[in-house]
Amino acid sequence: MGSKKQLLVQSLLTAVVLVALGMLGFSSQFYGEALYDAFFGLALASVVIVHQRVGPSWLDAAWTAAGIAVLGIVDFNFLHYPPKIMAWFSFAGLSSFAILALRSIWSQSRRKFLYAWIPAAAFVMSDYFASNMLEWTANAHPKTLDLYLLSFDGSLRTQLAFVTGQLYARIPTLHNLALIAYMGLAIPITMVYAGRLVRFKEGAFPAMLAFLVAGPMGILFYNLFPASGPHNLFRANFPFHPFPIADLPRLVLAPLALPGPRNAMPSLHLAWTLLAWWYSRGLSWIERTIAFAFLALTAFATMGTGEHFFADLVVAFPFALLICGLSAYQVSWKDSRRVAAILVGLGVTLAWLATFRYGAKLFWTSPIVPWALSAATMAIAYIRQAKLDAAVETPQIATTVPERVARLGFNSAVAQSE
Repeated sequence: MGSKKQLLVQSLLTAVVLVALGMLGFSSQFYGEALYDAFFGLALASVVIVHQRVGPSWLDAAWTAAGIAVLGIVDFNFLHYPPKIMAWFSFAGLSSFAILALRSIWSQSRRKFLYAWIPAAAFVMSDYFASNMLEWTANAHPKTLDLYLLSFDGSLRTQLAFVTGQLYARIPTLHNLALIAYMGLAIPITMVYAGRLVRFKEGAFPAMLAFLVAGPMGILFYNLFPASGPHNLFRANFPFHPFPIADLPRLVLAPLALPGPRNAMPSLHLAWTLLAWWYSRGLSWIERTIAFAFLALTAFATMGTGEHFFADLVVAFPFALLICGLSAYQVSWKDSRRVAAILVGLGVTLAWLATFRYGAKLFWTSPIVPWALSAATMAIAYIRQAKLDAAVETPQIATTVPERVARLGFNSAVAQSE
């Protein structure tokens, strides 16, 4: 009787998954809003990385290919949606989602597949709803504080966003690599999470929690310091016609009405790839290399595209430290290393925002000042995060033996009862 009931539940859940796949894959609204968008398409496609890393299978790869073919045939041949390259990436992600969900229903290793697809689904959903939050932020703040960030970048005596933008425009290979890294943000995130899930099991959850928390927390800071980046500030003049550095000290700093999203301060793209690099500790050298490559190329792309000032990248470091501290739930609140990560991350982030707004003259006293403060900020964030990482490892070492004994005892009792 129990097995029949279980079979019925599994069959109903299977039907739900397949209906959900059809509703999303064949919806004209969802196709137009998301499926052929580059960011969303690559975010969806990154689910394939989690899928094949956690449960590598040629059979699942074949089923994924079959799902891609069915979605493509129906959408393009029968529903006549406009064929877009990125839609194929979305189809791959949707198919992989469905297979992971079905594996979590029918497989004996269902927990492993649940750990794979539920966090990945949460990240993709947060990516889908991000545009709504950015639209709300833009409506709430018709004026931006970009002039304050322009002043800081100028105080370095070189406007790195414009220098990077010119390289970005003149070197096609570098442009393409950086753009792929920028658009494929979800790739290092899912790769690192999947790697940690395979190697550390439940130890992967703080990493995914950090990736998920960073988005909403970033929206809060967008509202504290609304900014749109040099491209929106200079429009066609970016990157070949920067504001003269000699005139920047006399620039009247004030909020300025600008079009575009308020998503510059801090750079969430850099913060996410920085988190991926930090959380890649303990993974293979290949995964570490890929994570670092995405970090370096994303840092270049954030300024090369004109989406961010150098100031946005500096503040991304303490912001990422704050996210790490908040997400390290396995470390006690009594541990000073976790408390320090949170307080230093939050304090330094807010200190930068306040100084941008009210202490711009400080940066112009000497170019040593902004450079030294930027370098110190990055170094402090790195050091505090390394200390937090050590705090994460300490309790695991202390409890490994007792936990294994307890689990062995539990498994023996289950075996005897069966």
